[in-house]
Amino acid sequence: MPKYYEFKVCGYYLYYTASCVIEAMHVHASDRKLTEAGSAKFFVKSNGDTTVEKQGNLKEREIRKIREFIKEHYREMYLKWLEIADTGFYGDK
Repeated sequence: MPKYYEFKVCGYYLYYTASCVIEAMHVHASDRKLTEAGSAKFFVKSNGDTTVEKQGNLKEREIRKIREFIKEHYREMYLKWLEIADTGFYGDK
């Protein structure tokens, strides 16, 4: 599973899977196991805002911090996404 970064944000890896690139750009946040069980899922819009699809086991504070991180870094994250996906941002046609 490709990680957007090798470091953790609020104790969670930010990643995507090769099987989920048929959807709009999004970010999973998971612990070291990198499984979708208990992970959060954020759809990313073209301005860096996010929609929380699934909160998983994350607390509101962690969700807020990860959303802020995505907003700050979404352009470079999108370049990583494009390495295996051909879908755009959430809400784009």
